[in-house]
Amino acid sequence: MAAYLVAFAKIKDAGRMPEYASAAGPTLAAAGGTIVTRGKVRKLVGGFGPDSCLIVKFADAAAVEAWYQSPAYQKLVPLRDEVMEPNFLVLEEPAA
Repeated sequence: MAAYLVAFAKIKDAGRMPEYASAAGPTLAAAGGTIVTRGKVRKLVGGFGPDSCLIVKFADAAAVEAWYQSPAYQKLVPLRDEVMEPNFLVLEEPAA
């Protein structure tokens, strides 16, 4: 079943976000990920308050985890952590 990377971010350095995004995008594509949507987040209720969200579709949860653990993405983690406070989740589609 398909799985989705749901990536929430609290932006710390907006000026460097394009640097991270342009480097991370190819790692997603190389792992078979397809961007579903992305954009700003508005809180309706609760204490969680990210600025933005990205949703990427993968073949399954193992593919999401393989992308995250890949050397190509792990090399970007220090840059990611400089530009944002990330919260990454894996959402698995239910069986039909």
